[in-house]
Amino acid sequence: MLTELLKEASSTVIFSGAGMSTESGLQDFRSADRGMWNNRNPIELADIEAINSNRSEFIRFYQWRIQEMMNHQPNEGHHILSKWESKGLIKGIITQNVENYHEQAGNRRIAKLHGDLGTLRCMSCDKQFESQIYLPPVERNSCNCGGFIRPNVVLFGEMLPQASIDLAENLLQSIDLFIVLGSSLQVSPANQFPKRAKQRGARLVIVNHDPTPLDEYADLVINVSLGEVLSNADQKLENS
Repeated sequence: MLTELLKEASSTVIFSGAGMSTESGLQDFRSADRGMWNNRNPIELADIEAINSNRSEFIRFYQWRIQEMMNHQPNEGHHILSKWESKGLIKGIITQNVENYHEQAGNRRIAKLHGDLGTLRCMSCDKQFESQIYLPPVERNSCNCGGFIRPNVVLFGEMLPQASIDLAENLLQSIDLFIVLGSSLQVSPANQFPKRAKQRGARLVIVNHDPTPLDEYADLVINVSLGEVLSNADQKLENS
């Protein structure tokens, strides 16, 4: 049925969550071994307050996240989405993920609601850096201006980036199919986008391992592997 919905739709948008990245082998930081962080909840280290109150652990935490991202690659699902965008089957991607796998796979229109772990910025002068400089042997976290260099991600306690919200709003214009891939749809305000797409008359498809709070509003719910769903749909599209 997903294939038929894709073929019928004139404007399809993808909404990707953590499940998209974990299928690349990436470890979700919410379930990371807390012993690595001196028995602290990793979510506390992804908070804006940690920059001042626990900077050394904050840096160590993001060194781990950046290295974890770099240890893995885009999976088949990422590459399928890139192909679909190049063919005009999807309009773009709204993502909760901060990894740069969608970009690596070749997607161009990506609204990164929670920021970008692939880049860093100085908190004083806003100079941009590649995230690799956080890692050994460089391990740089201070700018020439004296400011602290931090990951370009949205920390708990911060607002979502306006440019990403604007792009997401643009993608929702004239939408008729909205596909959720690997999101629990429990994080606000990102989880409002599927609701708004549905309110605008779009069909809603949710592909996730576990049930979500929005399943009852969906036109189609699929609780199996993302890779399997995308691969099967892609093969059917190729053979149609």
